[in-house]
Amino acid sequence: MKEMTGGERRKIFLQMLKDSNLPVSGTVLGRKTGVSRQVVVQDMALLRMQGHQIMSTARGYVIEDEGQHDAVRLVKVCHTNEQVEEELNLIVDFGGTVLDVMVNHRAYGKVSAPLNIRSRRDVKRFVEDIKTGKSTPLLNVTSGYHFHHIKAESEDVLDEIENELAKKDFLAEFLPYEIAAE
Repeated sequence: MKEMTGGERRKIFLQMLKDSNLPVSGTVLGRKTGVSRQVVVQDMALLRMQGHQIMSTARGYVIEDEGQHDAVRLVKVCHTNEQVEEELNLIVDFGGTVLDVMVNHRAYGKVSAPLNIRSRRDVKRFVEDIKTGKSTPLLNVTSGYHFHHIKAESEDVLDEIENELAKKDFLAEFLPYEIAAE
């Protein structure tokens, strides 16, 4: 029997939460998929990073109404520090929310940080923080390559954002190992 991948397991968790009107305990989720509660906790954190509105309660996990079923997509991009503002403004101007930034570092593995940038005001604040030395873009440790989970109202909006990123030469191709890890 083929072992279940993390992605397959997380899809099962999401479906179980969506199908239930009551909280679903980590123990129940773990038993259903043959993993420990600690793996369930880690998977819930990953699902939250992908934009799913999952809450922990004393009786288990619940998924909040995800509105009009917002779509979330992972994109790989590459650009310079000077282009950060342009990239982020492009995404929010076309209706996207930049949920996070992530890099695949050869020594440290995946490093990510939540952003939740949804407006030009958020972009401006983020860019000002960088300029004042409060933070350094993660893209600096990977020669400009990085990833964003982007949320939008539909897959069509995400397609439009990706097309615009490609027009600006910001979009980068996933490597085979990056697709498998998604």
